[in-house]
Amino acid sequence: MYGAILGDIIGSPFEFDRGAKTKDFELFTKGCHFTDDSVMTLAIAQALLTEGTASSAEAIKEMVVISMKEWGKKYPYAGYGGGFRHWLKQKDSLPYGSYGNGSAMRVSAVGWMYDSLEKTRGIAKATAEVTHNHPEGIKGAEATASAIYMARNKATKEEIKKYIETEFHYDLNRKLEEIRPYYHMDETCQKTVPEAIIAFLEAEDFEDAIRNAVSLGGDTDTLGAITGSIAEAFFGIPAVLISECKSRIDKEMDIILSEFDSCLGRVNGEECRVGEGLIGNNAIEAAIDQFYLQDDKNGLLLFMEVMVSRMQQKGELAVPYVSDMEFMSEREIFKAQIGQTFSLEEDFRMKLETVTDEDGNEWMGVFTSSKEMHKGSAGNVQINQSIEEILRLVLDWEEIGGIVINPFGKYVRLSKELIQLLFNGYEYYENVEV
Repeated sequence: MYGAILGDIIGSPFEFDRGAKTKDFELFTKGCHFTDDSVMTLAIAQALLTEGTASSAEAIKEMVVISMKEWGKKYPYAGYGGGFRHWLKQKDSLPYGSYGNGSAMRVSAVGWMYDSLEKTRGIAKATAEVTHNHPEGIKGAEATASAIYMARNKATKEEIKKYIETEFHYDLNRKLEEIRPYYHMDETCQKTVPEAIIAFLEAEDFEDAIRNAVSLGGDTDTLGAITGSIAEAFFGIPAVLISECKSRIDKEMDIILSEFDSCLGRVNGEECRVGEGLIGNNAIEAAIDQFYLQDDKNGLLLFMEVMVSRMQQKGELAVPYVSDMEFMSEREIFKAQIGQTFSLEEDFRMKLETVTDEDGNEWMGVFTSSKEMHKGSAGNVQINQSIEEILRLVLDWEEIGGIVINPFGKYVRLSKELIQLLFNGYEYYENVEV
C-alpha cells in the first residue's frame, strides 16, 4: 500500500491538469499531501485486517462500509467526489452505480492479501460494489488488484499485460507519448485504469512509474495511486521513499500500514521472518540519508519519527562486544547487561566497546546491520538487542553521552536529551487509541 499512498501524495499538487505534463518535476514539494485516495486505501486495509482472509465476500462488504464511513468521518475534507461524499453521510449505505476511479484507487490491499487470483478478484469486486456497482467500476478494481497480485507473484510485464487485455479488454497497446498530448481530467475507471497500467508497463523502476503517471496530467493523484500500487508489487520501493511516506501521513495511518505489514510478515515494506529484528532497519538507514541531505530540524524530526516507529515494531540494533575467545562470535547470545561484562558457564567474558568523539567523550556505538558493523573494527561478537532496551539502559549509564548509530559510515548521534524525547514520542503513541 505504500505505493498507492506515495503515488497519491506525489501526484496531489498536479491534479486537474495543474502540471506541465512532464516527468521532470520535484518529487516532493510543500504542496504534496495525502488525499481521499490514501484515506480510503487504508480504510479498505483496516476492513480486511479486521475480517481476515477466511471471511466471505459479503462479510467483507459489510466491514468495508463500516470502515470507509469511519475513516470518512475522521477525514471529512480529504477531497471526495460528490457522489461518495453524499454516500458517506447516508444511513442506508446503498451503492449508487458509480464507474468512477475511486474503486481502483483504494483496492491495493486486496492485491496483497490473498493467495489466489480468483479470490483476489472476488474480494476486489466486493470492495467496489458497496459504492461503485457499475460494471466499469467493478472492472477497474478487479483489474488493478489482479495486476498487483500478478506482480507480487513474479509475473512478467508481458504476462500482466496479456492477462489484463484478455480479461478486462483494456487497450494497453498505446504509448504514453501518444496519450499525453490529449489526456485530460477524467475521473472514470475506463479512462484512468488503463492509462495507469500503461504508466507502470513503461517504467524502469518505482519512481519512474510515478513520474510516468503524473506526466499524463488529469487526475494525477489517482493515476499515481493506481500506478504506484502495481509498481510497488513489481519493483519494490526504495527505503528512502518509505520513510518519506511515513513522514507525510498521520500516526493512525502509519499504524494501519504497520499492522498490514505485520500481517504479511513484513516491516516497512520489506519481507522478513519471525525473530529477524534487524529487518526493517532499512528505514533507519534511509532516514539517516535524508538527515544528511536536509541537515536541518526537518531531517532530525524524520529520523526521530522513524526511530519511534521501529521501537513500536519491536526492532533491534546490532551491538558489538569484545571477547577473548575466538569462537564466541559463533554462539547465539540474546541477553547481556550493557556496560558490564557478561559471563557464560565456561567463564568466557565479553565487554561492550564504546566509541570516543573528538572531545574525548564516550558513546555507545550501535549498528543497523552486520554490514554496517563490519565497516570498521567493532568487536568480534554481535548481539542483536531491542532498540527500546538499549536506549533505556543508556539513559542509566552515567559514563557515556548517548548512542551513535552506524559510526563507521553515515551516522546519527543521539544524546541522552534526544533519547528522552524519543521516549516521550514513543510513550505518547503507545497510548493513542485508534
